[in-house]
Amino acid sequence: MSYTNQYLESEMAAQGVEVSVLVNCLVQDATRMGASDLHIEPWEDSIAVRARVNGVLAEVAHLPTDMLDKISMRFKVMANLVTYQAGVPQDGTAIGGPELDGVQLRVSIFPTTRGEKIVVRLFDPRDRRFDLNTLGFEESTLEGLRRVLKRTSGLLLFTGPTGSGKTSTMYSALCYIMQRDGSSISLSTVEDPVEFNLPMVSQTQINPAQDFTYAKALRSIMRQDPQVIMVGEIRDAETAAIAVQAGLTGHLVISTIHSGVSAGAFTRLINMEIEPFMLASSILAVMGLRLVRRVCPHCVESYEPPPSQLKLVPEPFLAQARFQRGAGCQHCTQTGYGGRLPVSEFLVANEPFREAVLRKLPTSALEEIAIQQGMRTLWQNGLARAINGETTLEEIIRVVAADLI
Repeated sequence: MSYTNQYLESEMAAQGVEVSVLVNCLVQDATRMGASDLHIEPWEDSIAVRARVNGVLAEVAHLPTDMLDKISMRFKVMANLVTYQAGVPQDGTAIGGPELDGVQLRVSIFPTTRGEKIVVRLFDPRDRRFDLNTLGFEESTLEGLRRVLKRTSGLLLFTGPTGSGKTSTMYSALCYIMQRDGSSISLSTVEDPVEFNLPMVSQTQINPAQDFTYAKALRSIMRQDPQVIMVGEIRDAETAAIAVQAGLTGHLVISTIHSGVSAGAFTRLINMEIEPFMLASSILAVMGLRLVRRVCPHCVESYEPPPSQLKLVPEPFLAQARFQRGAGCQHCTQTGYGGRLPVSEFLVANEPFREAVLRKLPTSALEEIAIQQGMRTLWQNGLARAINGETTLEEIIRVVAADLI
């Protein structure tokens, strides 16, 4: 039983629910489940409490609707927000006390027609190790990434949807550089927001309300003598132009950009009016990322996927396939999955690919050239995960194929 339900059924709650205790129980439940986000949302007849576990929302509890204002007020107090405003969005951060094991909370309050919806992003410091070797990347991807991180100038870009592991990978790349070079190197970041404080790294959080944007921060940070710069996201043409210029003038720049596939990052930047010859000269590599759920090791069993899924697997691979799934147990809360694995594609901008960029070829043509030059696609690496029994074929289709095929 969850902490929340235990508390609500206790004698203490029968005498009157203490909102601060209830909110702590909600956060403890989400943390125990390994959730990345906690959703508290007013529905028609109840307050639905759901946790995003391994990328999928799972119900935690349903609370009476008359408790919404008190719960919202408690989160506002924790995150230092304006308590008397109820009709405008608010965002803030809080650090849980000893009863929450120091879990960091990023609180977002948003008005809806039924009341305020609360979404809390959870950062558990006990569960954060920024080590490239423990992220679970394919060996070929890991080798390519380490090779690029040895370079002293150029751009390394990451693409993928929200929650696909881009920030964790960038932090891990910075930690890898720190461990390799120690205090002999200068590292700076520009983020929105700063999610974790890294040792030996100068981290800056942008503040658009005061006109402190990515572009302004990046332009100023160039005068701070950095060797490695991490930019949280390339969102606009101005930031893109400065990042490319930084990569051309002796800085290793690590950043993210929204694109369906790795090759699409070049098309996106060209659409931002960055000259193709500058992209061809500055971008070292682009890594596409997705996260898929790992089969629960406690209830794993062999299975045969349905024919509709098997037809997506090339014939030569079927003979060696070892399809596995989780039957469902208490360790995985009957989902059959425990934890997540990265699926990646690592596009290295070599000479033939640069020539294709200079010719402004469309994304599909760029991707085809990258494959000819040895790039393994998201689908190929995801399929390998399923064939080896690390995840299910259904999960690969849900996360990877939905975007790509």
